[in-house]
Amino acid sequence: MRCVGVCQTAVVARNLQRALAASVDLHILVGERAVARQLQDSAVSLHVGDLDRADSYVNLEVDPATLLIVEDDGRHSLKRVLPAILDAGATLVYVLVIDDTPANARTIDWHHDFPDVNLIRLSDLLRGPLLTELGRSITRVRVQQYQRHFQSADRVLILLHNDPDPDAMASGLALRSLLKRNKTTAILGAFQGVARPENFRMASLLDIVVEPITAESLSHFDRLATVDVQPHYFGGLLNRVDLVVDHHPEQTGYSTVFKEIRADYGSTSTIFTEHFRAVDAAISERLATAMLYAIKSDTLFLSRQTNQADLEAFTFLYGLADAALVRKMEGSGITLERLQYVSRAVTAGAKQHQIYATHLGDAPREDLVPYVADYLLQLEGISWSLVSAFVGHDVVICVRNLGYSRNAGEFVRRSFSDIGSAGGHRAMAKAVIPVDAFLSKYGNLQPDQVRRILADLIEAFLSETPMSDRERRPYPKRRLRRTTPSGTPTTDTVTDPPK
Repeated sequence: MRCVGVCQTAVVARNLQRALAASVDLHILVGERAVARQLQDSAVSLHVGDLDRADSYVNLEVDPATLLIVEDDGRHSLKRVLPAILDAGATLVYVLVIDDTPANARTIDWHHDFPDVNLIRLSDLLRGPLLTELGRSITRVRVQQYQRHFQSADRVLILLHNDPDPDAMASGLALRSLLKRNKTTAILGAFQGVARPENFRMASLLDIVVEPITAESLSHFDRLATVDVQPHYFGGLLNRVDLVVDHHPEQTGYSTVFKEIRADYGSTSTIFTEHFRAVDAAISERLATAMLYAIKSDTLFLSRQTNQADLEAFTFLYGLADAALVRKMEGSGITLERLQYVSRAVTAGAKQHQIYATHLGDAPREDLVPYVADYLLQLEGISWSLVSAFVGHDVVICVRNLGYSRNAGEFVRRSFSDIGSAGGHRAMAKAVIPVDAFLSKYGNLQPDQVRRILADLIEAFLSETPMSDRERRPYPKRRLRRTTPSGTPTTDTVTDPPK
């Protein structure tokens, strides 16, 4: 957060420095050189200018996201200072009054003329809730800006990632509600629809419709937003979007009008909970239930990738949600099909130190891979699980760890981002790689050898010891026949490493 303190006295400037310098990018603007000389030893960025002129604030690059704290010392009028600040483009303006200053007529006068300017007292600077309120003010401006941006659009697409999970669907509902739209004027869409049983159950119980989207249909929308995913995920289809809200690590390669990326948050629904609270928007029971379930799902009931914001959002939503309906949505975890793939994983896998790596062969759906990875992480003595499978024409790889060791997202990006889509968090990550690209780089598609490749990669990553030249050199090629999930025989060119 960038903050400009507009100070009449050195005492208030020093108080601002003590209270805020450690938390914000603080600049101090004073109107008199005598005051500036008293602050020459301060560590903050110090500026001198005419407080009544807009260009003094323009020169400081004040914009709608800049926080302005203006001292009212009881002696100098703010009737020309505040218009100058607002003319420069500021919207987050607080007037700071000294505690023993009476609420005289002059103070009442400026507050009447500038109702959007907030009032705080000097003692508030020493309290933690002030920073919370300032952060909420920044969020409020962001939300109001993107609400205005979407207001004139006839049709809005809120795009979710493939096989949308609870956080994606809840975030889509949240954005639609914040934009004050319905399912006709703001569509929740995905290139590949809901597939996992628990996601189907959530969509059914909460009447969430995720419509199929194609590359050609993107042009039918006036505004486009992505939630719980960033545009790079779609492989160049989205070069420019209007809004991105996500809790995954920030990626590049696209442009957007507005974005809010919170990689330290456990869920995107936490971000949207803050957006609702910032603008005092009502949250329906249905939406609160969706977002509460999303936070529980993405954080494994607040045990993974969780911070204070997630805890506060969960607490806030709990009183608004239908807890019985959340429990009902959670009742779809184990199916016979999933148990069959867990059995296959155990049969085909192997433990190597505290790592369990396995390859499932062909799988009909992508959701089976992360489910098995989560299941295997529960085994005693296991701190990393790596599970891969052929899903259609892709190799899907899911990685899980206990969260206190090396970064799973870094591992998959380092190993696979050059040949496919790869990313994630410290404790969970995924890569989706075309079979041909995996074959070209690693030279094998036999289940046992794919498992060995993954195990060797993670061993090298955890020890930071590069794979030897023997492991990297090409091996003789041969032909391998396998059957796709649809039952069609296919032939792949593979290579066998030495025994």
